[in-house]
Amino acid sequence: MAVEILMPALSPTMEEGTLAKWLVKEGDEVSSGDIIAEIETDKATMEFEAVDEGTMGAILVAEGSEGVKVNTPIAIMLEEGDDAVAQPAGAIAAPVATAAPAVAPAAAESAAPAPAAAKRADGGRVFASPLARRIAADKGVDLASLQGSGPKGRIVKADVLAADAAPVAASAPVTAPAAQTAPAATAMASGPSADVVARMYEGRAFEEVSLDGMRKTIAARLTEAKQSIPHFYLRRDIQLDALLKFRSDLNKQLAERGVKLSVNDFIIKAVALALQSVPEANAVWAGDRVLQMKASDVAVAVAIEGGLFTPVLQDAEMKSLSALSAQMKDLAGRARDRKLAPSEYQGGSFAISNLGMFGIDNFDAIVNPPHAGILAVGAGVKKPVVDADGALAVATVMSVTMSVDHRVIDGAVGANLLNAIVANLENPMMMLA
Repeated sequence: MAVEILMPALSPTMEEGTLAKWLVKEGDEVSSGDIIAEIETDKATMEFEAVDEGTMGAILVAEGSEGVKVNTPIAIMLEEGDDAVAQPAGAIAAPVATAAPAVAPAAAESAAPAPAAAKRADGGRVFASPLARRIAADKGVDLASLQGSGPKGRIVKADVLAADAAPVAASAPVTAPAAQTAPAATAMASGPSADVVARMYEGRAFEEVSLDGMRKTIAARLTEAKQSIPHFYLRRDIQLDALLKFRSDLNKQLAERGVKLSVNDFIIKAVALALQSVPEANAVWAGDRVLQMKASDVAVAVAIEGGLFTPVLQDAEMKSLSALSAQMKDLAGRARDRKLAPSEYQGGSFAISNLGMFGIDNFDAIVNPPHAGILAVGAGVKKPVVDADGALAVATVMSVTMSVDHRVIDGAVGANLLNAIVANLENPMMMLA
């Protein structure tokens, strides 16, 4: 029986994607676990594996098709004894214009009828591939007792084989986290429509730039964050001279190992240790409750072409400066190539955004939910200061602004957290104690 292959949700926030490349063609034999396509999400290009075996029948969505909704049929898989399936008239062809192609799910459904369903004890239907049904019948496995790992909970060959190998200790299914639906339509619709804006500039030369998935997601999430999170802001100036000297001395000693620490590495470490010093600030907003985290998982904004990633350094308080530096370089490099796995840019309780390297003195960042705060870091600049003896001196001063979600962190807690960050950076030897 022909089986639909559906557009997968490759990240919790994915609602649609681009079918970048097919790695198989119609008529190819496919085994479970084979990579059959490359799919672009809003964040990365990821490989898509087959969950069952068979022959590729009709490819319904052509390479390069954009805006393909999650759970839309993208191909038909034929199993043993099936006849070739003709490509439905509603299949998506390769895009010619910039508009996202329309999908005709009804046509795909007519080409691949849903598999017959048995009943569970509670009356619920059992969905399984024909191959899984044949194997289950041969081995005497009750399909109603299994939880499927295929699309929409469909039972596939691997589920039956696993149950046959260990019929008593059936493992509980791993449930993907509920998708966080970004209000893309609301974000896109705020303000005048595209037609109205275009008419305002009629007669003026301009180039229209289509929004890709990443830019749409950024627009939606930041609009939601700015509208729904009660931000407040705390600002401090940090004197960096002691840190710069300490960094210089360390880099001389680490040169033989090929390690070169950046100021950003120290900032990551300072934030991680501060979150441990003020544990009530190491928390995230979870709708109707606050989750207070144990480890310091720190996210760091990385600019890439067309958007940004915030890879997360887990257990940052436990890692050495050189380990944090190496991990950050690796994550940043793969972020720019859009090769990060979702697990590497999701999570964390606090973020850092450093625009000092671009010459920005200070700025206010938007909290990235569900984080409780974000530290906006400016450039270190030589400024006149009054020293401890009351004399005028010159110091390298870095301005930082901490944006805080007031639902999670109150003013005094936020002040304690920022003071701890400042103390760590102005006394860098403390971070090695």
